Amino acid sequence: MEYVKRETYLQKLIDRMDNNEVKIITGPRRSGKSWLLSHIFYDYLLTQDVPEQNIIHISFDMDDETNQTELLNAKALKDYLYGRITSTEEHYYVMLDEVQDVEGFERIVNGLNNKPNVDVYITGSNSHFLSSDINTIFRGRGDEVHVYPFSFNEFCSGRTEPVNELWKEYYTYGGLPGLKNHRTPEQKTAYLQRLWNKTYLSDIIDRHKIRNTEALNALTDAMCSSVGSVSNPSKLSNTIQSVMHIKTDRETVTTYMGYLKEAYLFEEASRYDIKGKRYFESVRKWYATDIGLRNARLNFRQQEITHIMENIIYNHLRIWGYLVDVGVVNARVMNSGKQESRQYEVDFIATNGQEKYYIQSAFSLADDSKREQELQSLRHIDDSFRKIVVQGDDIAQYTDNNGFTFIGLFDFLKHGLK
Repeated sequence: MEYVKRETYLQKLIDRMDNNEVKIITGPRRSGKSWLLSHIFYDYLLTQDVPEQNIIHISFDMDDETNQTELLNAKALKDYLYGRITSTEEHYYVMLDEVQDVEGFERIVNGLNNKPNVDVYITGSNSHFLSSDINTIFRGRGDEVHVYPFSFNEFCSGRTEPVNELWKEYYTYGGLPGLKNHRTPEQKTAYLQRLWNKTYLSDIIDRHKIRNTEALNALTDAMCSSVGSVSNPSKLSNTIQSVMHIKTDRETVTTYMGYLKEAYLFEEASRYDIKGKRYFESVRKWYATDIGLRNARLNFRQQEITHIMENIIYNHLRIWGYLVDVGVVNARVMNSGKQESRQYEVDFIATNGQEKYYIQSAFSLADDSKREQELQSLRHIDDSFRKIVVQGDDIAQYTDNNGFTFIGLFDFLKHGLK
């Protein structure tokens, strides 16, 4: 059967095999976590001559046709698993999808992980599997692999249309794998909006017993509208009350923002003073995990390509494993013969261990004025880390006299920061 191989995530699982830790695959619903385990990784194990009876896959997802709800009882699940693991000499791989719905799953999973011949993989898509909780739940033996919707490269896999057409489709409808089953714009739109109403928000409402659903919906709309913009709970609360005429307060907004983040629908990027070497505590930028979901939520009204491109660049940096902040550079400049303070924005500071990159997202550098505007912040950074401008035009990569690297968008999405 042909499918997108998702080689980045497969390699992450391969690298973690038999490491004596529980592999926790997190990410938003419908991002392909279950498929990664039940097909991609499952098939890989078969190619490594693992006997099929030694691969135990159970789904507790109510929307999965393979779900085994009779095993939601902890004792029934434990009896079933231990009944399948019949040898201490052979090696077993246990995969449990949406296992958080089993009360007391932690004891079962940790017990399995203590067996030297059992390798455990689980998926989850809500607050039970926040990064901050994984070490507590799994006694310091939890290893997280976070799955995002398709990258642009994965989205283009097996497609033969011109890259510009694929890019337009991607930045309009996003990269959720389920979109491959829907052909027309009407079907794709209905699918995305159905996920918001029937899956994502209903899950948040049910799980957290939210009564003020009007405020949750208004906040979701406000966050979708302001992707890539500096924001904070007070600002969003004011917007909801003054523009949408829905009564709410800062504390409620803060709580609901946390719920949307826990559901992996949005991510936050902290604002960092590059020269002062400190974080701004009160403000963040928020990005949608999938740009198609964001667009559908707004009925495709706000299609500002500059903000959309910035959001997609952020997502790809995260897919490639970078930690991402947004930067601020304070500088003294001359203006009409006088020195004055200016603050310049750096779209992204991407770090991965000792690697660090300063990145500007520029849809177009049509003239010298626009070019100078985009480069001002980079000129005032005096360290030696690489400075990159991702340009929406399809250009060949080059480095200018200042040492700034210019990369075309498609080249960047295909090859990353190489």
